[in-house]
Amino acid sequence: MTFSIVARDPETGSFGVATATGGPCVGALVPHTKNGVGAVATQGDTNPFYGPDGLALLADGVAASEVVDRLTGADPGRDLRQLLVISASGAPAAFTGNGATPSAGSVCDEHFAVGGNMLANDSVIAAAASAFAETSGSLVDRLLAAMLAGEAAGGDQRGTRSAALLVHGSQDYPEADCRVDLSATPLADLEAVVGAVRWGSYAEFASSRPRRAASGRERR
Repeated sequence: MTFSIVARDPETGSFGVATATGGPCVGALVPHTKNGVGAVATQGDTNPFYGPDGLALLADGVAASEVVDRLTGADPGRDLRQLLVISASGAPAAFTGNGATPSAGSVCDEHFAVGGNMLANDSVIAAAASAFAETSGSLVDRLLAAMLAGEAAGGDQRGTRSAALLVHGSQDYPEADCRVDLSATPLADLEAVVGAVRWGSYAEFASSRPRRAASGRERR
């Protein structure tokens, strides 16, 4: 039902997650990051505890593969889950339950992992992984490129309706936390939101919108 990428930038120490799905509000439960610790994407029949519990284990120095084993091993619903984990160092890890709706799977590289389920075809994950590996620029740029490539390859078999991007750098607050909760074109909209945030163009956008006449009954 979702395809996602977790990644780290070894030069800056940033971590990020980008995700998209055929349902609304994917940014509410799927992506999790913490500065200096790592990133987690929990999807499929989503277990929302995988995010905070996974980051807590990573903060304690547990390797990504062990985090995956501990979380899924203790979960009776694991056959319907999908999980991607990356830490500050070491290889990322992924899990796809035997009951995850096909097309489903994942691929792990040195600094990222891509996974998805209920995908239009088996090319979605490979396209996203290749785009991330071949794109230069910031972690935000590379995550967006991966998601747009996955969407172009077919994306979610139901169509994509929401998308999110979350990146943590050196601070406790995120460098980027952008979401499109419901749209016919959520990844294109997400790219526009990221651009507006980056270039400060929201003021221009807001000034072009029609304004309602002020009223004494208007609430603020």
